[in-house]
Amino acid sequence: MVLALFYGIASALPKLIAHPSASEGFDKMGWGNAGMYTIGILELAGAIALLVPVLQSVAAAALGALMVGAFVVQVVVFDGQNAATPLILIVPLALIAWKRRESNRALLRWARREA
Repeated sequence: MVLALFYGIASALPKLIAHPSASEGFDKMGWGNAGMYTIGILELAGAIALLVPVLQSVAAAALGALMVGAFVVQVVVFDGQNAATPLILIVPLALIAWKRRESNRALLRWARREA
């Protein structure tokens, strides 16, 4: 899935290897390396979960929430620079979350059996 590749390689990887472009942005936000690694791990987990059919809806919703946060940060901290990117990414994430919503029931049934 293209979206999983994007989140895993183009978005999470620069954060997880502390690429200067990612480090500078997180330093400007005041989040430092801890924030950068945390977001990178969340994006990588979301990318992997997008590849697992039963997790796709949950992963898309979680990544969508991250993109709402990214949009707010882009507007508040970076004066709107690149603010369109998270908005554009929310569209396919919302579609995946909606289309795969039936898998949430299966996931919930599984979780209840395990509890």
